[in-house]
Amino acid sequence: MATLEKPFAPAPPGINGLRWWIAGLIFLATLINFVNRLTISVLAPVITEQLKLSNLEFASITNSFLLAYTASQALSGKLYDRVGNRRGFSISIVVWSLASMLHAFATGLFSLNCFRFLLGLGEAGNWPGAAKVIAEWFPIRQRALGMAIFNSGTSIGSVVAPPLIIAMELRFGWQATFLAVGGLGFVWLALWLTFYHPPGQHPRITSEELALIREDRVPAAVPLSWSQLLRYRQTWAILLSRFCCDPVWWLYITWLPLYLYKVHGFSLKQIGLFAWVPYVAADAGSLFGGWVSGHLMARGWSANRARKSVIVCAMLCMCTGLFAAVAHSAAAALAAIAVVLFGFQAWINNVQTLPSDYFPESAVGSVAGLGGLGAGVGAILFTQTTGFVVDHFSYTPILIAAGLLPLLGTALLFALGGRITRVV
Repeated sequence: MATLEKPFAPAPPGINGLRWWIAGLIFLATLINFVNRLTISVLAPVITEQLKLSNLEFASITNSFLLAYTASQALSGKLYDRVGNRRGFSISIVVWSLASMLHAFATGLFSLNCFRFLLGLGEAGNWPGAAKVIAEWFPIRQRALGMAIFNSGTSIGSVVAPPLIIAMELRFGWQATFLAVGGLGFVWLALWLTFYHPPGQHPRITSEELALIREDRVPAAVPLSWSQLLRYRQTWAILLSRFCCDPVWWLYITWLPLYLYKVHGFSLKQIGLFAWVPYVAADAGSLFGGWVSGHLMARGWSANRARKSVIVCAMLCMCTGLFAAVAHSAAAALAAIAVVLFGFQAWINNVQTLPSDYFPESAVGSVAGLGGLGAGVGAILFTQTTGFVVDHFSYTPILIAAGLLPLLGTALLFALGGRITRVV
């Protein structure tokens, strides 16, 4: 008796512009990452009063997160270079989602510090992993825009977080809020495992898109160790510039709700209504900074000229933080902070493309992780300093310092990095 052959199953049709959908997935992970991260900052007025925490003790909670986040940036970069993006992101999001949910069971300062440390271990992987995904899926001229799309998740997450988290806290309490936001990561993980594959293995990529992605690729290089990467001044340029400039971002995402509460007398509801406003500007800066450098390159500008032009303009915007230090009204302070965050996101989107501009794909995760290491160390020092200065003086010296740091960071970036071109 003849056996019936199974009908041939045609390959699924290709998806035009699949790389943009991949960038959208990374955007969504970043948004969830920031909602999880900001939950404790948004609820700081409630948590600090319930647990009787000083500003310095609250800073210690943030620094527990930052300590793990800083170490894990470098380790996660190596992990992604070794196991790939699919597994790397899966590990990161499981760790940070479980850690976020554990916050619901915190009973005091010690347990909060432990859970923040675990959260930092997981959340750090998002950035070297995202940089590696964008480098893998986008040609050079589109990478800054790809970075802008995923990085806008930080801004949209910061816009969504205050009203969402405060509404949930007022209705269900802060413990249930942590459980809910932690659960979002597992929803994303299901999407990730269903839809993500590397470009050469993805069943839905078109031949035209694969050729576009590979148009400016160089032959695969032998992975470089940390000690080898640290011999390049370009690695130090990225690390030290982020050491100086990333604390500006961390200042506002950590302290803005408490600043509005204590300096301008905002209630919890007012924080939910207005604290998101600067992050709309941050999202605009993210998308604009990524788009404009790619647009300039499409018009014939070199990567060196395009990236540096945007970085300088963004730096000047960040210096607007000096006006926040002398603002007498909440509206004026929020307007100045909005310009700062617009500038930071335009700045960071272009700086985060530099690992793939300077180094081969096999080193992008590691270099991005080292940059995150510098960012984390700077943020730890600045956050702890902020807690001490605010307890003993005011926010004014901190806001002045935050307005000057971008000048130093950008100067170090250009002096050490030199011309933006492949060095390996």
